[in-house]
Amino acid sequence: MDYDFTTVARLPLPDDNVAIATQTLEGGTRIHHNGQEFQLSHTILEGHRFAIAPISAEAPLLSWGLPFGYATRAIAPGDYVCNQKMIDSLSIRNLPFALPGTPNFSDKMAPYVLDEAAFRPGKRAPLHTNARHFFGYQRPGDRGVGTRNYIVVMGTTARTSGFARRLADMCRRGEVTSPLQKTYPNVDGIVAVTHTEGGESQTPNNIEMLLRTLAGFTVHPNIGAMLLVDYGTEAVTNEMLKTYMLREGYPLDDVVHRFYRLQEGFDADLASGAGIIKGWLESVNNVPRTEASLAHLKIALQCGGSDAFSGISGNPLAAYVAKEVIRYGGCANLAETDELIGSEAYVLQNVRDLATARTFLNTIERFKERVSWHGHSAEGNPSGGNNFRGLYNIAIKSIGAAMKRHPDVCLDYVINYSELMEKSGYYFMDSPGNDLESIAGQVASGSNMIFFVTGNGSITNFPFVPTIKIVTTTGRYEMLIKDMDVNAGAYLDGTPMETLGESMLDLTVDVASGERSVGEKAGHSQVSLWRDWKQTGPVDLDPFLTESELKSGEPIPIDAVPETQRSVPTTLQFRALQTEAGCRTDQVGLILPTSLCSGQIAQMIAHRCNERGIGEKQGISRFVALPHTEGCGVSGGRSEEIYTRTMIGHLTHPTVALGLLLEHGCEKTHNDHVRHEIQNLGISPERYGWASVQLDGGIDAVVEKVQDWFSETLADKPPVPVVDAGLEHLCIAVTSTGEVTEEVSQSLMQLTHGIVVAGGTVVVPANAAFVSHGTRRAPTTLAYGQRVEKNGFHVMETPTDQPTETLTGLGATGVDMALAHIVGAPLQSHVMVPLIQVSTDATTQANYGADLDLGSADVDDLLALIVEVASRQYTPKLHGKGNTDFQLTRGLLGISM
Repeated sequence: MDYDFTTVARLPLPDDNVAIATQTLEGGTRIHHNGQEFQLSHTILEGHRFAIAPISAEAPLLSWGLPFGYATRAIAPGDYVCNQKMIDSLSIRNLPFALPGTPNFSDKMAPYVLDEAAFRPGKRAPLHTNARHFFGYQRPGDRGVGTRNYIVVMGTTARTSGFARRLADMCRRGEVTSPLQKTYPNVDGIVAVTHTEGGESQTPNNIEMLLRTLAGFTVHPNIGAMLLVDYGTEAVTNEMLKTYMLREGYPLDDVVHRFYRLQEGFDADLASGAGIIKGWLESVNNVPRTEASLAHLKIALQCGGSDAFSGISGNPLAAYVAKEVIRYGGCANLAETDELIGSEAYVLQNVRDLATARTFLNTIERFKERVSWHGHSAEGNPSGGNNFRGLYNIAIKSIGAAMKRHPDVCLDYVINYSELMEKSGYYFMDSPGNDLESIAGQVASGSNMIFFVTGNGSITNFPFVPTIKIVTTTGRYEMLIKDMDVNAGAYLDGTPMETLGESMLDLTVDVASGERSVGEKAGHSQVSLWRDWKQTGPVDLDPFLTESELKSGEPIPIDAVPETQRSVPTTLQFRALQTEAGCRTDQVGLILPTSLCSGQIAQMIAHRCNERGIGEKQGISRFVALPHTEGCGVSGGRSEEIYTRTMIGHLTHPTVALGLLLEHGCEKTHNDHVRHEIQNLGISPERYGWASVQLDGGIDAVVEKVQDWFSETLADKPPVPVVDAGLEHLCIAVTSTGEVTEEVSQSLMQLTHGIVVAGGTVVVPANAAFVSHGTRRAPTTLAYGQRVEKNGFHVMETPTDQPTETLTGLGATGVDMALAHIVGAPLQSHVMVPLIQVSTDATTQANYGADLDLGSADVDDLLALIVEVASRQYTPKLHGKGNTDFQLTRGLLGISM
């Protein structure tokens, strides 16, 4: 086929030597460009690049006039330009055409050097002489003007996430008061803010950043009232946060708030929390929207699921509107430090002063150094979804990302993650490229509006700040029209940028004044803070690499004892579900999100499947989803191996009758990644369902598709019979928290010994407090999340002592349930695997007795309870009440990127 260049490709700048295909072009296609004709060497995907001029070996490949790689051999016009990472990334995508066999350019980048002698201060865009307004919520003191008016329940650490979600859910469902919008029209909602941080016993390395972020959330202008929840015993507490806020001058007294300690039992604390919120509703509702200058708008500039067109249409459009907001006296905030590596020359074309330029470059170097401590390179950022859509490496991704700064806009300030923006202007905020972690910092810095640019069609939203989603191409906009706000692809189709920019500015004012964005109408949101990192300087990485390897899987021998001394009868039985694969304690339907961005959609689907009663006749007890924070925006290597192993462990869990993988569509660990990994394990992908939020047409479409798949797949399955089964069919985790007595330790070891001798399986985490000194020195038989293959006694490695991370790893081993002896605050149960919580500690019983399943460690009592749970005759209290969580460890070398 023959095409004129302008109909099938685009050059970001005229002097570029490679072009971007605006549609998939078959190999052999002839292109006419500037009086010359050339033929494409291979089929080229939409968004991928081909040469339009001869490029000699070692010469730079240019986009936006900036180098993103260097030719490793001569490249002719029409050649598909590709690096090794792109070839590797696309090789698992099952494409219907051949890829180039070898790369023709390398990713080497010359370090940017600031020419201080030639530096000249930048110029700010002139302010508008006319005023423009929106209608917002004027807050007292220096808190600013809100675009929304929310009541927030925030878990101060990960330990109270389940409580915060349950309380907010009660409020949303009308269990606390009548429907909000009818009775309290000025209250936009009651939402939970939960996160992964502060849940370990030791002070985290990101403590300053964590406190600053929580403080920023608390005083945010979109907050009408804030309930902060802790146990008071965590490594990070409400008292620490309050002290920090007062010391740093946060206007805490200008916020309706309450620091609340959980100490009455789950139900009683829910009732107390609900009472506090109910008492706030009238006063929060009495704050009206009033006219406010656009100088009070603070825009977070974000991109996610980026593609080759992000830097041509979507990011320049966001930059245009941000420029206009700044000209009215407002703020804009650019972030994602590692996604500006390679674009330094463009970012610093217009900067306030030399000190700001130096701070910007130092921030990038600091980020790269921290990543290197964990054995990674920040240049490895682009995800598989980025690669698929034409972003080959960090340089080309960064150059496009930098287009969120309009050339007329001066970089005024460089700030730390979640540091407050106190003056008008354009900011750069240090953050990882992980979209959600970056957004959290921008919100904490004061952003009351988010512009989110996406090429693939990311559906990200934040709980209490509206997001305007800008998609880069008309084709994606039409595919996801119910989930996107703005079609920046219209620019590629011929609409002038100024026309699109003025239209989007009008939309921004409308949304700031209360019109709901598309994401708000969809009703889902996510929060993830910049996760803690484990290394604080250069270290020998070899021991960490060895520690995370798969273990032998061979159980630890337990000596047989005479039958008269056994505490566990070998004839003990439970009522099992007899499936084709064996005896099971439960049968669930699992929607497994392959990354953080599809987690909330998976949860929505599970809820709807349960409401419809899908699979009830076939013995499916419930549908569950496992939302998490991983799968994108994080380093590869060992942490990705841990992630993949743990997710596949849950997918293949004995209680999962039917599982489906739900990808967002642009993540590192997309469906094809998981499919490739399970095939390597000898598991057929045909056993599972597969769906994509983006490729299946958006939220509504994928929700219907998944529900239909479960309904159709289960339609012809007969009910599962119930039979008596012995302990050899049972796999249980046994653990403990806090200081345990010798009596409790012996009881739990006796329980473990008895179940194993009876033919069953017990998995103990290496961080369990009850384990005897001798056993603690025994080698771990399972890596974190490694599935049990042989019955017996196993010890699973635990990279951290974070309880939810430990339970998540245990879940992946295949345990049917877990039993924990508790000293102190109760634990959040695993979402899918029930957790029995017992305690003999008097203080624990006094404070949390209502949440405990048993106040004894007697082996007979424990066994009786285990059999009841295994027989589905008893549901552990906190598990049944929804005090659950799911959190993956990143090990000791994982880090946000």
